[in-house]
Amino acid sequence: MHGNGESMGTVAVHGGERRPGPDGSVVFPIYQGTVYEVEPGTGYHDLPYIRLNSTPSQHYLHDKLAALEGAEAAVATSSGMAAVTTILLSLMKAGDHLIASDCLYGGTHDFLTEHAADLGWSFTFVDAGRPETWPAARTEQTRVFLVETITNPLMRVGLLDQVADFGRQAGITTVIDNTFASPVNFRPLQAGFDVVFHSATKYLGGHSDLVAGAIMGRAELIDRIRLTLNLFGGSLDPHAGFLLARGIKTLALRVQAQNANALALAQFLAAHPAVAAVNYPGLTSHPDHAHAAGLLSGFGGMLSLRLHGGEAAAQALLEAVTLAYAAPSLGGVESLVTRPAITSHAGMSAEDRDRLGITADLIRISSGIEDTQDLIDDYAQALEKIKG
Repeated sequence: MHGNGESMGTVAVHGGERRPGPDGSVVFPIYQGTVYEVEPGTGYHDLPYIRLNSTPSQHYLHDKLAALEGAEAAVATSSGMAAVTTILLSLMKAGDHLIASDCLYGGTHDFLTEHAADLGWSFTFVDAGRPETWPAARTEQTRVFLVETITNPLMRVGLLDQVADFGRQAGITTVIDNTFASPVNFRPLQAGFDVVFHSATKYLGGHSDLVAGAIMGRAELIDRIRLTLNLFGGSLDPHAGFLLARGIKTLALRVQAQNANALALAQFLAAHPAVAAVNYPGLTSHPDHAHAAGLLSGFGGMLSLRLHGGEAAAQALLEAVTLAYAAPSLGGVESLVTRPAITSHAGMSAEDRDRLGITADLIRISSGIEDTQDLIDDYAQALEKIKG
């Protein structure tokens, strides 16, 4: 259940909406203007201005985003990377330390490994599934614990409730990237996390036609983060915000279809003789299945696999499928297939990739909303073709 006893589908459609809207509108309009009359005594950060995230379009979108995660407040950013970097720049100062999951999205990983030292931060990578290792990683300067709900691209699910508990007991702000799960499958704030963020480019937008980020949490934390965002300038354009709000309205329907497609495809592939391994938390064979089933209300639309034929077979599969586009990104209505080692995680060193299991032959699938049997049939013909 979500919000005031309402289901996720209802919240996605009605959360944050103005009733009645301006001039009676049902669809909230785009306020593209940058110039507004200002009441005397208005503080700088509350001036209605797009960069300050304070125009009518932005207030509307922020209310809609907050409703999705059951948060007190939210702010939209120009990308998912703008979201995570702005959060960290708001919560960390020179001399501070953070703990982070050892399997992060490539951009987040590269930001830490390439820029944390320049900012005077230190960090320690930990396994989010091994809580016995976390106390040793903590220092007096630890301010943040950063994890992902479902990791990219091995679909690991950490002991997320224990991460939230550890942070609360240690006085550390817990931050979670909920992009892969979406609020349909997991609500981190209800589980005890302090801040949740998304690359809204993916499931929240859902149609592969916008780039945006979203940050949700307690009002006091979001206020701090918005002030940082205002100064670094990574604000979201009102037209992209309009597309995002429109996409959100079908979020529950889309994710339910993507959950079902990913599970069916994972089960088919796991039973196929050409497939060496499938990574999907909905499979009982997945190492995190038991606790993921208790945490998540759905296992997501993402899976990854390896074929017995190695890297050559992996590339051949990308070329043999006809429904899925061989393209990076994820979360849209169309199925996509890619090799993370040469796309999302290409910025990592080969050693780091291999250590984390992101091998050159790993294939990642983003399930769309196509007919389930059509997707299965397409992978069946592709696997037959490369075998032949």
